Amino acid sequence: MSSCGTGCGCGSNTSNTRPLITKNKVNKDLQDYWETIYNVIDSEKSGWYEKTPEPTLQLIEKSGVNKGDHIFLAGAGTTTLVDYLLDNHYTNITVSDISSTALDILKERLQDRANTINWVVDDLTNPEKLEQIPPIDLWIDRAVFHFFTETDDQKTYIDLLNKLVKTGGKVIIATFNLKGATKCSGLPVRRYNELMLKEKLKPNFELQESFETLYTMPSGDTRPYLYTLFNKLYN
Repeated sequence: MSSCGTGCGCGSNTSNTRPLITKNKVNKDLQDYWETIYNVIDSEKSGWYEKTPEPTLQLIEKSGVNKGDHIFLAGAGTTTLVDYLLDNHYTNITVSDISSTALDILKERLQDRANTINWVVDDLTNPEKLEQIPPIDLWIDRAVFHFFTETDDQKTYIDLLNKLVKTGGKVIIATFNLKGATKCSGLPVRRYNELMLKEKLKPNFELQESFETLYTMPSGDTRPYLYTLFNKLYN
């Protein structure tokens, strides 16, 4: 697989001149890394940009979430999903990312509509502000969880998921599948199939639906993804 050519560094065999930042280093290093990414890359040319987030929209429809239910976007970056949620009259949205720059780009794009959203700058593997947000009806994570290659970080993320998602709530998680790249944006990722994700989220979450899809990046390169929808059974 080749690099996406947009600064993403997604190629599995691609060397990258930027230093790899992992959670072995302090949180501020990881935050600074993503601030740099969003300062130097045109959002619409990044390797993860989706003009229309169709796979996620499909699963939102199947989740049965109501317009006033609390929807949480984990590691949102500059996603266009926020625009689609607002266009479709969802009224209770929290958007979070480790990068304040990414969220500022989103706010600028949304203009006055940004005032209707709850914005949280925080780290999913070292949460502070996120611990305080209201219970969640639908948690959406497109390509964040697979960055957490260390067991402790995965556990912190899942603990937060368990704490915040209501019983009967839904969780959408999309990751690179087992045929996907081993790096994204210069960082190592962990690839999954549905059985691996089920194992990570058991026993509190039950898999409701999953499918694989081939995502085409702005560069024209493709990346195979796994999309999953889970139901929260109990705390």
